[in-house]
Amino acid sequence: MKKLALHWQILIGMVAGVLAGYILSEFAWGKDFVLAWIKPWGTIFINLLKLIAIPLIVASLIKGVSDLDDIRQLSRLGTRTLGLYILTTLLAVVIGLVIVNIINPGSFIKESTRTELMNSFGANADQNVSKAGESQGRGPLSALVDIVPDNIIGAASSNGNMLQVIFFVVFFGIGLILIQPEKSDPVKRFFDGVNEVVLKMIDLIMLAAPFGVFSLLAALVVESPSPDVFQALGAYALTVVLGLGLLVFGFYPTLVRIFAGISYGDFFRGIAPAQLLAFSTSSSAATLPVTMERVEEHMGVEKEVASFVCPVGATINMDGTSLYQAVAAVFISQAFGDDVTLGEQLTIVLTATLASIGSAAVPGAGILMLVIVLESIGVNPAGIALIFAIDRPLDMCRTVVNITSDATVAILVGKSLGKLNPPKPKNWDDHLHE
Repeated sequence: MKKLALHWQILIGMVAGVLAGYILSEFAWGKDFVLAWIKPWGTIFINLLKLIAIPLIVASLIKGVSDLDDIRQLSRLGTRTLGLYILTTLLAVVIGLVIVNIINPGSFIKESTRTELMNSFGANADQNVSKAGESQGRGPLSALVDIVPDNIIGAASSNGNMLQVIFFVVFFGIGLILIQPEKSDPVKRFFDGVNEVVLKMIDLIMLAAPFGVFSLLAALVVESPSPDVFQALGAYALTVVLGLGLLVFGFYPTLVRIFAGISYGDFFRGIAPAQLLAFSTSSSAATLPVTMERVEEHMGVEKEVASFVCPVGATINMDGTSLYQAVAAVFISQAFGDDVTLGEQLTIVLTATLASIGSAAVPGAGILMLVIVLESIGVNPAGIALIFAIDRPLDMCRTVVNITSDATVAILVGKSLGKLNPPKPKNWDDHLHE
């Protein structure tokens, strides 16, 4: 009997975690038990994934950039990557706005529920409004300044500085391209070896994935707020999930099928473990090692493309976040009884796209950037308190969209550069036993 495929193991761990959380929450001591004895294992699992993110980016990106023949190849790779990321993000925002205007979820919320949510989560809302205010008070070129680190060791000490690390690594790789091969080869061989070690570490970490997601989901269930709150926000949640579902199950696999010739089944079988992990961790950065492994080994994208496109995507490509911000901005405005004009919705398209690029690839970053989107259309940012109760489950869903978009763009860029070797179709029986 063949070993159960990784994505099935993770899925079983997720289901078992939800069931365990619900069962234990029925006991007076259950919540404390989960938080004290189960949740820490999930935290350790996420920490292991985050631990490997910076070494993976440094080793794989230096190897990928330095393997390019000249600067022109890097320019083509970078231009196509950024162009596709911006395009998919814009489309995600537009899809979100269309759906939220059709469903009009703000009309479903009751005054009593609005008051309850504002009272329960107002302190968190105020904290995020304060942080967003600090960001807005900076100069117009502050984003560019933030990209260039003054100390690479300090930048590499936090996953929140991923873009600074990528800048340094690409700069370092360009230097390797420009020097003589006999001098660059020892450095390239060193980082090639480091990359192989890191990939093996990822394999070892993923052995614990089913147990990690079990712990995370069990903790999520016992920490969830009252079911009444979820019912009140059901229309909003449905709107977001519907938009995210259209991207994951319609838009991305269709792009891959048309332009890369990879079937729907092969696409989802290849990316499923990364999607399930993204759902469990709510972090594109934590999922990055697995996303890269699936794109290279199971989608056929060559290493130099995947090692550039995926880390950049985990940092700036947040399609799920941008769609959510568009829906949330209109929902909050509707809940306050304000109509969002066409001009304001166009402002949301621009602001949500730029804000998603600035969102850190960690859980909950989108809620901070939403404050900026709300203020761009004149809506009270304290309204984010209305969606805090449902934000964590939706954060899990939109992270799935983010990493699926990263994989899709990697495949399309690989195809456009002739660096894609898609998996050969298998028989259905082979798929059942893989």
